[in-house]
Amino acid sequence: VPDSLLANLHVYLRGEDAAPVVRLDTQRTTYPLYGADGVHLADLADDRVSAEVLGAAGTAAAPGGEARTQRWREWELDLVHGSPDLFPAAADILAAAGARPAKHRSKLAKALAQRGGETAAPVPGPKPGGDLDRPGKKDPVSDLLTAYLGAQVRELLAHDPGVRLEEPEAVHNLRSATRRARSALQAYRRFYNALAVRHLGTELKWLGRVLGVPRDAEVMLDRLRGHMAELPPGLASAVKDRLDEELGASRDAAHRKLQAAMVSARYFQLLDGLEAFLDSPPVRPDGAAPARKAAGKLVAKAATRLERAARTANRSHRGAEHETAVHQVRKDAKRLRHVAESVAPVHGKRATEIAKAAHRHQQILGDFQDSIVARDLLVSLAAAPELPEAVASAYITLHTRQVQLAADAEAEYRKERKKSRKILRGKIL
Repeated sequence: VPDSLLANLHVYLRGEDAAPVVRLDTQRTTYPLYGADGVHLADLADDRVSAEVLGAAGTAAAPGGEARTQRWREWELDLVHGSPDLFPAAADILAAAGARPAKHRSKLAKALAQRGGETAAPVPGPKPGGDLDRPGKKDPVSDLLTAYLGAQVRELLAHDPGVRLEEPEAVHNLRSATRRARSALQAYRRFYNALAVRHLGTELKWLGRVLGVPRDAEVMLDRLRGHMAELPPGLASAVKDRLDEELGASRDAAHRKLQAAMVSARYFQLLDGLEAFLDSPPVRPDGAAPARKAAGKLVAKAATRLERAARTANRSHRGAEHETAVHQVRKDAKRLRHVAESVAPVHGKRATEIAKAAHRHQQILGDFQDSIVARDLLVSLAAAPELPEAVASAYITLHTRQVQLAADAEAEYRKERKKSRKILRGKIL
């Protein structure tokens, strides 16, 4: 199996070996459909399908070594230049010719249904009245976490292959989903079995840290590269090469550790645990409380926590104490954002406004934190032995720039805090 294909399968195989289960053979005849004006509207594919169901290790599934084989015929209409309005008219014509809507999602699904001895699941149609999975105001508050956590697990599964293939932003997206899942579990923990929530929280924290190291290294490298234009051309090239060598090596090592972690039993057990939690949520009696009222309290609690952190930061002494306090404000803003996102199904526009305001805090203070990390990193790099004097001088210049950027970010945060005071204080929901 090609590595590029396996990268898309690991998240589902979870340590198991891949093996053939069905051999499909499709003989297709394609009929182009044209409009009265000669425009190529669509193609009608007439498929004659043969599906040989295999057993263990790709052997014949039936007793005596005879493979079970299905044969059927199906039609598919693919638009070329036509509009979706063509589908209803085509459906009527095909039905009149004896066609019936398929009861399977795909050829493979139909074949696998026979292999498992089950009837193929029907293709789901549009849900009346919107998304039936969206919790309502009177539904249990636990449904809010189930819906939100379920969305994050789907994100985890979707971005897992991208991380393995080192696609741009894949690590960031997977890390974001991990953080959201952990924030939601922490916010709703009183409604669930404490041991189950604590275990998942610990494992999500581990995954977040593993993802964070290569991501943070990449962010630092991109950030410092972005200041090369502020240096003399010849010096900028030397500094960039030095940064690429120093930080690039750290980033690559972190990526290797991440790749190893993502084929570990611990990672696959985390995915299993998240899915088991969603399949059978360990809800406590309090989890049956009406969603709207209980959700409002969760957001208010997170907002109070953010306000408390902001006041602590204002009172803190300049230096490491203040920087740590400001970083805590960012983390609490992020938590409020995630909680507000999770209650949007029952609090609508107001919850969305809170989430956006918290996100603005998070972004601004993220710039502050990145400046602090870059500043300290440059101090470390400048202390390297046998460093060329010109490069050391450039590091000092970049260090001064990061100090100024941190001050600018904090000033912007103070303005934003005043601007969003009405949204994030008082009666939240």
